[in-house]
Amino acid sequence: MTVVDNHEALADEGDFRLSEAGARDYFELLKPRVMSLVVFTAFAGLVLAPGHINPVLGLIAILCIAVGAGASGALNMWYDADIDAVMSRTANRPIPAGRIMPKEALAFGLVLSCFSVTILGLAVNWLSASILAFTIFFYAVIYTMWLKRSTPQNIVIGGAAGAFPPMIGWACVTNSVTIESTVLFLIIFLWTPAHFWALALFKMRDYEAVGVPMLPNVSGERTTKHQIVAYAVLTAVCAVLPTFLGFASVGYGVVAAALGAVFIYCSIAVWRMPDGDLKMIPAKKLFGFSIFYLFAVFSALMLDRLVAMLVSYAGGSF
Repeated sequence: MTVVDNHEALADEGDFRLSEAGARDYFELLKPRVMSLVVFTAFAGLVLAPGHINPVLGLIAILCIAVGAGASGALNMWYDADIDAVMSRTANRPIPAGRIMPKEALAFGLVLSCFSVTILGLAVNWLSASILAFTIFFYAVIYTMWLKRSTPQNIVIGGAAGAFPPMIGWACVTNSVTIESTVLFLIIFLWTPAHFWALALFKMRDYEAVGVPMLPNVSGERTTKHQIVAYAVLTAVCAVLPTFLGFASVGYGVVAAALGAVFIYCSIAVWRMPDGDLKMIPAKKLFGFSIFYLFAVFSALMLDRLVAMLVSYAGGSF
């Protein structure tokens, strides 16, 4: 069965029956691993932003951002059910596995999208809600429905969707978009290609089978490896900008530079990997480290902010 035939079969099946999915299936539809990264970086935006937000409103903001991220995941799974059924790493997702019908996933994603944006706007501010709405639209429509299947630069442009959460968190506190929140956006935006192209290298056959034009399949492994190194360098440089812009300490800058050096080293190991290597061990190591890298950079930023607040508080108490 081709991808197109599979897509039509899923759609036809969804027209005639409802599923008996459980809560776990719907939770899986939200892409919880992706959601955890979104929540973490959005929380970082809240913490790093100047000023204060009521803790209850802060909790509501994080919940709305999490629900919005989950809504994006549900809409993505609805539209990509045809290719998910073919790829080995996604074949057991709720829709291709038949546990949830496509129309149910679509309705679920749309309801959560409207709910998250509306509540964030009413409870916090409409700037953050507007950015959240644009993020959902960008991921579900611009990336999933258009870029993903039309250009090998899908990850580069589409990566913006995953980079907005810290900007949303920052806007929740300040009701503004600033150079600082833009730098937080850029760290994730520049990190995304190296992260996903490492995955694409050892999942080339899956992407080829479903016709998704990932860079390794279109331009070859060598070009992909060159670009992985380039984006790793750009990410490492961008990650130290908070120190130079004055909203992080020199200590943070040293930590970010060290993490960036390891990130670049791992990317060079991928660049040195022979084309056609079936094991793809360096690519798998880079993919794994890249996840740790992003969590470590944003953790270091938040820890740096906490230390600065404690020092300021201690200085003011004397």
